[in-house]
Amino acid sequence: METKTHWKTLTNPDYIGAYSLNGKDLSVTIDKVVRELVTGTNGKKEECTVAHLKGLKPFIINKTNAKTIAKVLGSPYIEDWSNKVITLYPTITKLKGEDVECLRVREIIALPILTEAHEKFKAVKNAVKSGTYTMEQMKSKYTISPEIEKLILA
Repeated sequence: METKTHWKTLTNPDYIGAYSLNGKDLSVTIDKVVRELVTGTNGKKEECTVAHLKGLKPFIINKTNAKTIAKVLGSPYIEDWSNKVITLYPTITKLKGEDVECLRVREIIALPILTEAHEKFKAVKNAVKSGTYTMEQMKSKYTISPEIEKLILA
C-alpha cells in the first residue's frame, strides 16, 4: 500500500494532529504535561498546554480535551496524568463557521485479548492467511501479543 503525506504534516510537523491518525483511534501514554511556547503555522508564538507522549510527537491540549482528560483520568491535576493512557481519535468540529479536523480524547477502549485458546483464534488465523483481513485490521479488533501474531502468521 502506498504511503501518502498529508499536507498538514508539512505545516506543523512538531505536533500530532488529526491527520496523523489516518482516521483511526490511537491509544497513547502521557509522559508529562507542561506549558510551552508553540509556534503556529502562521509564525505566531503562543503559550499552550502540551502533553508529551511516550514514543510520539507531543499533543497540544485545548480546553475541550483538557476537560475530557480530567474526566477520563479522574483528576484535574496535570501531574496525575503522567504514565496514564488515553485514546485520541480524529473528528470534525466547527471553527469560525468552518468544518475543521481535530483530535479528541476518550477513555481507552479495551479490546478482547486474542489467545491460542480464544474461540475466534482459528477464524482470525484463516482470515489473515487468506488475505481477507490484514494483521493490522485484526489488531484493531483484538489485542494481539507478538507471540500470538507469530502463531497467526506461521
